[in-house]
Amino acid sequence: MSTTLNNQLWASADILRGKMDASEYKNYLLGLIFYKYLSDVELREVYEQENGQTIEFPEREEQFKILKDWYDEDKDDLEEIMRLQRGYFIAPEQLFYHFRQKADAYEFRLVDLQSGFNDLERQGEQFSNLFADIDLNSTKLGSNDQQRNVTITEVIKALDEIDLFEHNGDVIGDAYEYLIGQFAAGAGKKAGEFYTPQAVSRIISEITSIGQENRAPFHIYDPTMGSGSLMLNIRNYVHDKDKIHYHGQELNTTTFNLARMNLILHGVDKNRMRLKNGDTLDSDWPTEEPHQFDAVVMNPPYSAKWSAAEKFLSDARFERYGKLAPKSKADFAFLLHGFYHLKDTGTMGIVLPHGVLFRGAAEGVIRKALLEMGAIDAVIGLPANIFYGTSIPTTVIILKKNRDNRDVLFIDASNDFEKQKNQNMLRDSDIEKIIRTYKSRENVERYAHLASFEEIESNDFNLNIPRYVDTFEEEEPIDIIALSQEIVDINQEISKTEQEFLSMLNQLAVTDESREIIEATKRIFGE
Repeated sequence: MSTTLNNQLWASADILRGKMDASEYKNYLLGLIFYKYLSDVELREVYEQENGQTIEFPEREEQFKILKDWYDEDKDDLEEIMRLQRGYFIAPEQLFYHFRQKADAYEFRLVDLQSGFNDLERQGEQFSNLFADIDLNSTKLGSNDQQRNVTITEVIKALDEIDLFEHNGDVIGDAYEYLIGQFAAGAGKKAGEFYTPQAVSRIISEITSIGQENRAPFHIYDPTMGSGSLMLNIRNYVHDKDKIHYHGQELNTTTFNLARMNLILHGVDKNRMRLKNGDTLDSDWPTEEPHQFDAVVMNPPYSAKWSAAEKFLSDARFERYGKLAPKSKADFAFLLHGFYHLKDTGTMGIVLPHGVLFRGAAEGVIRKALLEMGAIDAVIGLPANIFYGTSIPTTVIILKKNRDNRDVLFIDASNDFEKQKNQNMLRDSDIEKIIRTYKSRENVERYAHLASFEEIESNDFNLNIPRYVDTFEEEEPIDIIALSQEIVDINQEISKTEQEFLSMLNQLAVTDESREIIEATKRIFGE
């Protein structure tokens, strides 16, 4: 990943920073970067159509001239080719580069940018309502049209200075991920709605891909996908990333739009992207094929409320467990939804608060049923304060179907982290230790324990990690003789220092006032 590109993009946020919260201005900046990316891709595509594939591109001024000439000569032909090659077409007067030219000439108008957004949104389902959360009339951009125009003009100028294509690899997608993470850091509680820290994503992605690295096509599902980051991480562990199909659902419309942008910027074409804006628990989705997946990954909202209506007792996702997750804590509802959509050969990873491991009543019944069928493969305790927006410790639960045993691997990774200014951070070595321990599936003193079903049953199906992994370390015994000698030595040093101090007092020039101070001091030291 290019640090230079990251810094350039983040610096562009300075124009909006201070005008509104990070949770708000992220929509403007990420939306404009996405629009610039599509615009610049179009310029390059047209140049290659005219000149053949190349690794060297001329300045955008020349690229724009080629596109404009073709457009003036045969608009329909150009539009047809772009839609065929890229799935969209942006008219020359709506390209980001053209808006920059207008900005330099002090002729840029917000209505033209809004028109560009609107026209792109009409070009198929993948762009529908994509820019709905960018309010160009917001008073936070300025109190009147002129001030708002100036604000967006400055953002356009700053972003247009950045060459999104001068770096190798999938850099723009990674830079977008970086920005999402930066926004999450400043978004407080709202951050949890759209971002799972990369370290946690890596743990879940690597574990769920074990034994499936060569599977193609590979189908991954995230029913609470946020920005899509957790799904996208699987690309680092599946060998043929161009055959990964992404299936995701998100309730928050703003976050749903962010996920769509994120996947497109990572080069995911529309045929491998099936995303829905909706309530995961309220009605099951997907119900059409494929409805079960090679990997299910989830970081749902913790202890959220849901209806827990009686109708769900006959819902295929929940009916076999006899009980529903309580209304005040939907954690197990999310878990069972994801597990229902897991293939028999697949692996699921979900992040949840520790309460799911030991709470009783309905949750205890569900947990027991899962353990009896051998569904819970591993429980991994993570450090506190590693998520944006919450400081609570969390656990990653790994689930599988049709296992040949019912043991559970417990890993207590809660003490392995680097403490940073505002958060704790999982280091590469910490993550590698977790993965290594998961793969070996062996006991590690004060870190991991492989518990048999009988052992878990004897604990009344309570999965609280300290019951299985003892991390207590006895303090070293105190050497009383050495401690006594140390006290004697300290007292001798204090006495010596007092004598030296009193000697210095006797050498001072004496006045009536100072004599009183000296005498008082000697009385304090017992002389």
